[in-house]
Amino acid sequence: MQTGIIEIVFLAMLAGFIGLRLYHVLGRRTGTERPIADPFRPAPAEVARPLPQAPRDPADVLLPELPADIAPEVRPGIEAIRRADRQFNPEAFIAGARGAYQMILEAFWKGDVEELADLVSDDVLENFKAAIAERRERGEQLDNKLLEVDQVTIVDARMNGSMAEVTVRFDAEILAVTRDAEGRIVAGNPDEGVETHDLWTFSRHTTSPDPAWLLVGTDAAD
Repeated sequence: MQTGIIEIVFLAMLAGFIGLRLYHVLGRRTGTERPIADPFRPAPAEVARPLPQAPRDPADVLLPELPADIAPEVRPGIEAIRRADRQFNPEAFIAGARGAYQMILEAFWKGDVEELADLVSDDVLENFKAAIAERRERGEQLDNKLLEVDQVTIVDARMNGSMAEVTVRFDAEILAVTRDAEGRIVAGNPDEGVETHDLWTFSRHTTSPDPAWLLVGTDAAD
């Protein structure tokens, strides 16, 4: 019996000793300690933090005015393209079309199918390849030169699904000479340029990261 009392007293003393040691190590709560985080609730600081502002909708950003020389009947089509492609700039497009006109003509005159493949659609490429093949069968070569591009004008613009299509009129002067295998002139005058009026349609997928436009149709203008 006495032994049991001694064990109880010993255990009580041990518990008191351990409690005293924890008091000195951990200290007492003062009421300023951070509460235990609740994983289903944000921390107070996160609640107070202002929410980030959502980026502005590109449709809310005003587009610059169209150039004054854009014909009224073409403006709705250009606006439709600009809504689909916020980077579309008619003036920059015209400058690019002017360069493409020269590059495509010169590649066709030389019979450079590889260069044409990067500039025109598959259908237009097949037409160019057929014309180049016929020319070679006759043993002829073109000795042409683009003398001047007088005017480049957008005459039509539209959205066809996700495809933007722009038709451009080119008024130019070309030195057009055809020679046979021996170099003799069989058509044209090397001393006199001829006026040309072409309608070319360019197309681009507005969701594509590739900014290039391809020639998808050609016609002669009145």
